[in-house]
Amino acid sequence: MALADGAGCANPGEDNPFPDIIELNVGGQVYITRHPTLVSVPGSLLWEMFTQKNVRSLARDSKGRFFVDRDGFLFRYILDYMRDQQLVLPEHFPERSRLQREAEYFMLPELVKMLAPKLSKQNSLGEDPCQSDPEELSPGADAARALSSAGATLPGTTAGGTAGTEGRRAGFITIGYRGSYTLGRDSQTDAKFRRVARIMVCGKTSLAKEVFGDTLNESRDPDRPPERYTSRYYLKFTFLEQAFDKLADAGFHMVACNSTGTCAFAHDQTDDRIWTSYTEYVFYRE
Repeated sequence: MALADGAGCANPGEDNPFPDIIELNVGGQVYITRHPTLVSVPGSLLWEMFTQKNVRSLARDSKGRFFVDRDGFLFRYILDYMRDQQLVLPEHFPERSRLQREAEYFMLPELVKMLAPKLSKQNSLGEDPCQSDPEELSPGADAARALSSAGATLPGTTAGGTAGTEGRRAGFITIGYRGSYTLGRDSQTDAKFRRVARIMVCGKTSLAKEVFGDTLNESRDPDRPPERYTSRYYLKFTFLEQAFDKLADAGFHMVACNSTGTCAFAHDQTDDRIWTSYTEYVFYRE
């Protein structure tokens, strides 16, 4: 059942054709807010939309909600800003540049400034990583830069230079695999091990390609940008030790691991049992 022209649950005033409570459909995401919130920033797109007298000129969805054809996920931060003119983002927020584009669309110049890359004293883009979605950088990146600027020698470098680690970025890579084996009755027979079918690689695309190179199978996620994350890569070989060697050569060390397993009978006529497990190893490079 479609809503009334007010698209809300309050009666409009004589001079204001909009109700106090307004429902919005932004890119398929439904938001409910107050009319004063939407007009809190004069000159913004939402202010222009919800101060006009002709309510019927605004687009509606099938249920009568006001429709805005923009990113529904990012609109929550636009709406939060409209409430108190402050910007609060989650830690390691990966969509900063896209949110800046949304702020430009909604004509919020102060929010655009908050999201813009900061300039150094030399009037050039400094080390502040806002220019390329800083939240996607690993948390150890700042520490690595600090050590480098202090002249510290990192693993793989020499006193004469830093060629071994120059350009390396901090980050995590997770290696996962499923394994299984058959165990005979009362463990009196030798276990019949099956080889690892596939070694999965999870992490930032650029790090995975740096470590594993041509041995990385990207067929399940071929167009992933370098600064994005993926959990769909796997290796062309099936030896865990080979994967560990490559990670160690690239400066990674293991920081955590976990495993889970299940057991089932192989056949109704025998007591042989098949054990299956899934194991993950988490590696980190500073």
